[in-house]
Amino acid sequence: MSGAMQDLFDLSGQTAIVTGANTGIGQGIAVALAQAGAAIAAVGRSSMAQTQAMVEAAGAPFLEITADLGSTEPVARIVAETLAWRGRIDVLVNNAGIIRRADSLDFTEQDWDDVMNVNLKSGFFLSQAVARHMLGRAGGGRIINIASLLSFQGGIRIPSYTASKSGLAGLTRLLACEWAGKGVNVNAIAPGYFVTNNTEALREDPVRSEQILARIPAGRWGEPSDIGGAAVFLASRAAAYVHGVVLPVDGGWLAR
Repeated sequence: MSGAMQDLFDLSGQTAIVTGANTGIGQGIAVALAQAGAAIAAVGRSSMAQTQAMVEAAGAPFLEITADLGSTEPVARIVAETLAWRGRIDVLVNNAGIIRRADSLDFTEQDWDDVMNVNLKSGFFLSQAVARHMLGRAGGGRIINIASLLSFQGGIRIPSYTASKSGLAGLTRLLACEWAGKGVNVNAIAPGYFVTNNTEALREDPVRSEQILARIPAGRWGEPSDIGGAAVFLASRAAAYVHGVVLPVDGGWLAR
């Protein structure tokens, strides 16, 4: 790769907030952004020691922010702590998410609210808070929402998850329409079936696991490291004219 092309993907000197960075897809994205040169402010409810070790091994600065995005209460603090640490926010990755499984006839209001609060409400208000910083400075910024195949499809037994991820895809397009002309790129990544905590129940169900694997043209579940390239691209100058896209990273699932 030529130096000029490498420079397009270089995130040196930038600061990225990644929510849900303690494990799985969030960890994979945080490490990839760090390898591209970004400092990582990692937000999560539990220990991020492993993520910290991986980010620092890539030579990038790391800040741990303990926060539960089940409410919007920590939003202002996340932004304030990041700005106090680095003085800038260049990239926000809204990855934090939870899932609840039950037949729609039995689904509870609590399971609806819990999922929508984390997956959709907090993501919007964190985007709003970060955009107030990005829109007010030269260079703008990048917001990357982690959507899902369920932004395109219905799924089964996960009504609030499907609703939240469909809503997140819609918000991605809306925010792109509002902010694209003001220097902020808003896009989303739609992961397929990845090896994460959220898919543990599916992977342990031999029937569902076999059904899922049979439909993935790539022939395997995704690993968190598979998501990093898409995140670096959308965070970089290479994606300067990319707005409002929901990019599947799914092993070909939607193509089948």
